[in-house]
Amino acid sequence: MGKGKTRFTVVQMNDTHAYLDIHQEIFWQGDHEVYRPVGGFARIASLIRQIRTENDGGVLFCDCGDTLHGTYPALKTQGEVLVPILNLLNLDAMTAHWEFAYGPKIFQKRVSEINYPMIAINVCDKETERLSYPPYIVKEIGNLRIGLTGIASNIVDKVMPSSYSEGLTFALGREELPSIIDILRSKENVDFIVLISHLGFPQEMKLLSEVQGIDICLSGHTHNRLYKPVFQGKTLVMQSGCHGSFLGRLDLESSSGRIVDYKHQLIEVEEGIEPDPVIEDLIKQALAPYKNGLSEVVGETATALNRGTVLESTMDNFLVQALIDSTGAEVAFSNGWRYGAPVVRGNITLNDLYNIIPMNPPISTVELAGEEILMMIEDNLERTFSHNAYQQMGGYVKRCLGLKVYFKMENPRGSRIQRLFVGSQEVQPERYYTAVFVTEQGVPKKYGRNRKNSSQHAIDALRAYLGKHRPLHAELKGTFVAV
Repeated sequence: MGKGKTRFTVVQMNDTHAYLDIHQEIFWQGDHEVYRPVGGFARIASLIRQIRTENDGGVLFCDCGDTLHGTYPALKTQGEVLVPILNLLNLDAMTAHWEFAYGPKIFQKRVSEINYPMIAINVCDKETERLSYPPYIVKEIGNLRIGLTGIASNIVDKVMPSSYSEGLTFALGREELPSIIDILRSKENVDFIVLISHLGFPQEMKLLSEVQGIDICLSGHTHNRLYKPVFQGKTLVMQSGCHGSFLGRLDLESSSGRIVDYKHQLIEVEEGIEPDPVIEDLIKQALAPYKNGLSEVVGETATALNRGTVLESTMDNFLVQALIDSTGAEVAFSNGWRYGAPVVRGNITLNDLYNIIPMNPPISTVELAGEEILMMIEDNLERTFSHNAYQQMGGYVKRCLGLKVYFKMENPRGSRIQRLFVGSQEVQPERYYTAVFVTEQGVPKKYGRNRKNSSQHAIDALRAYLGKHRPLHAELKGTFVAV
């Protein structure tokens, strides 16, 4: 066990969504948003090298997941394009979420290729009920033993396509965590325990209020920019934005098995940081096969497109406008995804379109009864704003067009919607409405009749819409109004 004073540093990377290179990011300034280029793994590499130089041998670098999925090159190679780059960062451990989108077998192949462990206490083989990944590892820093344990996203088998979780089950981790803490303390004799989690900040805060014994929680999934760490009991919690636009840094001083002092920084991965030349060259090689195609200018926007707002976003208004334009449906739905680097006013490239919806799913149509629309929106509001953090299983509010929803955010499940209009008319429960959507997260399978997949895909619709609307306007419309 560690005696005397010891200093060590924990660095967090979370929700990079495979943004290999520098990209635009949104920042709030007074009463408006501003955009500037940030991020990229070459700059991340330079930052982590500097931090390691400052604290020789005393740095843990952990990844909370959503790393191998989210951009065109990543999806085209099922995450493989990132492996050589990640392997040069000398990470200590990771957990996961969207990595499972390639299917568990493909993700397992990626896990075998990276040079650091994927850890999770809550992912099990459906048949054997055995853990699919190691639940923890132990690292030594000076005279300290530090246990790292992981919780992967628990929503993979609940709200995402079934192929993502084939053969696996995903638990919350609430029942599993106490025994892991006990093993780390009593058998592994660790001084400190770091939880690498992808449950989401509200979920982790609830979990840590119920389970004691974690010293540091590295939070992921919900894209929070915590400019100061938060205490839940005796646990320090930090989360560090998304898209690789930030790193989180905790410099800690310990004495006799207790943290006696700390300093936290949310570090912006600024454009002015000198890129690591080796990583920069690898990124150029990784992007080279796609560069010419993805750099094609496909339109122009007068609206800055982002996903930085919970109830509605300009980026998704562009998407649902294109969906209705392509089908003539009365209403459109898409999932409230959080990821997707902003697109500033000016030219739109094909790469921007793939950042908006990298899966490029087929456009689907369905007939929905008014009562089903009410139920679906109520269910989505519960998954976004549930009083029970464990029931928050979405991203942001479902993206819609053709609707106007007046709702009470604070109300209990099933009673938030006050009024819902389709067009200018209040929704009629028995009437069927034509709807267009993308992915099962847009309209879950349990809703509707005459569900069909079109031969047209999302990128086709976006391109066609840009061809008709130059420049694009996709301002906020007030689709959801909290009353």
